[in-house]
Amino acid sequence: MQRVIVFLYGLLSYLFFLGVFLYAIGFVGNVLVPKSIDSGAAEMTGSTGLALLVNSLLLGLFAVQHTIMARPSFKAWMGSIMPRAAVRSTFVLFANLSLALLFWLWQPMGGTVWEVQNSVGRMVLHGLFWLGWGIVLFATFLIDHFELFGMRQTYRFLLGKDIDSPRFQVRSLYKLVRHPLMLGFLIAFWATPTMSVGHLLFSGLTTGYILMGLWFEERDLIAAHGRKYLEYSRQVPKLIPFLKPRRSDSRPSPLPEDEPVAQ
Repeated sequence: MQRVIVFLYGLLSYLFFLGVFLYAIGFVGNVLVPKSIDSGAAEMTGSTGLALLVNSLLLGLFAVQHTIMARPSFKAWMGSIMPRAAVRSTFVLFANLSLALLFWLWQPMGGTVWEVQNSVGRMVLHGLFWLGWGIVLFATFLIDHFELFGMRQTYRFLLGKDIDSPRFQVRSLYKLVRHPLMLGFLIAFWATPTMSVGHLLFSGLTTGYILMGLWFEERDLIAAHGRKYLEYSRQVPKLIPFLKPRRSDSRPSPLPEDEPVAQ
């Protein structure tokens, strides 16, 4: 019975993720959703300062939740109080709850930072917006989409199988940049023909969080993969294709040559 419950928990968390992911596209792009990033901005009569505070706190809540729950020590603690197969699904559930809260409570902010009037320019920016989301989705499958969002772990648990660790491998977009998923988010967040003050706040704070999060993630990856990841970081740039990796990314490894590879 426990295996069935854990699997259903993982399935519901995954379906919740799908709904939040699709809503996020509409929210950022101001398309097909009842409330988007610029909903109500034109008729805004409230305090800009209050909107700035509320929106910053909502984005900060997501950043704190995501950062803490993504740390190996926190995941190890969760694995001590629940089936290890449910740990990733729990992370996914809380991440999407914080995003859903952000969408619900986001406050409109009036003002336009830039607006591209040229029809070709607008078409290009709209195209980049959808390209960014396409990169995000594609990158999840290059890693292991169902493992990333917890379904693989709960399904193997249902079958009574161990949760094996996938091998470290580099393919497709990961040969161009080390974090194509984050690159996709950055493109999607910034590619807009009309940049409102609210959209700029969202894009700016999420960009800052992505850069900070990658700092932590790179160290976790070095701890997990040892010299293999260090060699990879010497050859492939972090976010910008064809850009030579920074010297700080190519520092000598403190790990032994036979460091095991696990993910």
